[in-house]
Amino acid sequence: MTSTFHNEVQLGEVHYQLSATTDSDESMVLDLLGSLGSGEVVADGRLRLPVEGGATIGKLLSRVLGAHTRLRSRPTRHANANQPWTEALDTALRTAWLTPSESDSPKLIRSLADDMERSPTAIRARLARVGCDPDVPGRELSAAAAVLLGGNSGAGQGKT
Repeated sequence: MTSTFHNEVQLGEVHYQLSATTDSDESMVLDLLGSLGSGEVVADGRLRLPVEGGATIGKLLSRVLGAHTRLRSRPTRHANANQPWTEALDTALRTAWLTPSESDSPKLIRSLADDMERSPTAIRARLARVGCDPDVPGRELSAAAAVLLGGNSGAGQGKT
């Protein structure tokens, strides 16, 4: 006896159709079709497997596809990662920190990281190097703190 289960879902602009058909020889055939409203096919495939393994294979597919989706959704490396800091960038970072638009340190660091296309960790580390207290927007490091954190204190100091 042949039986078919059919389901459809719309994800963004793509309409997906999945059917699972079992037949008398105890095998299952999965057919997937993904198409745009224009009819253009963007996904298609067929998978044949034993019926008794269907649920286990479904879990396996879910884990593999979920892992792949998580990997693809991670942000790519920041565009300026590992690029040298210039004097102009140091000045811009220092100015933005000492004349903050945000009083919450983590939010300001994230905002600067987005603007400068660097990681929040890189921004936080660089703040100390340009003489800024990375915990308090608008505040310079004291001379003692600058020595401890490996940065400069005061606006007139050179780059490290």
